[in-house]
Amino acid sequence: MAEQKQDQDRLRVLVYSDDVNTRQQVILALGRRPHPDLPEVTYVEVATEPVVIQHMDGGAIDLAILDGEAVPAGGLGIAKQVKDEIYQCPPILVLIGRPQDAWLATWSRAEATVSHPIDPILLADAVVALLRERAGTSVERVETTP
Repeated sequence: MAEQKQDQDRLRVLVYSDDVNTRQQVILALGRRPHPDLPEVTYVEVATEPVVIQHMDGGAIDLAILDGEAVPAGGLGIAKQVKDEIYQCPPILVLIGRPQDAWLATWSRAEATVSHPIDPILLADAVVALLRERAGTSVERVETTP
């Protein structure tokens, strides 16, 4: 019973990429607790679009981090789809190939972007802002390009 309560207190962050190294970079950059004011994070690693949709439909995800460079389904297209189809979709951060691709993230309705190569500080700042907003008021777009 205590273990179930502890799991309920954790934030669930979905990390999507077809590249296991990209998923691991994200998880290592954020750690178990990206900020002392936030609960611990449980990561859901996903390598395919259908599994992303399944988890997002389930409603238990607090934040999705999608790789815009993933193939065959990129994170920008998935972000657009889930934002259009899921009521009260959780915030989405998209990892983009170049800072100039940030306009595509706006089209996809993602709340934040971080460019490859992943800067752990920029990623953590964006994730913490989105998770705080998820717990509180409305979400605004977060630009984290250097």
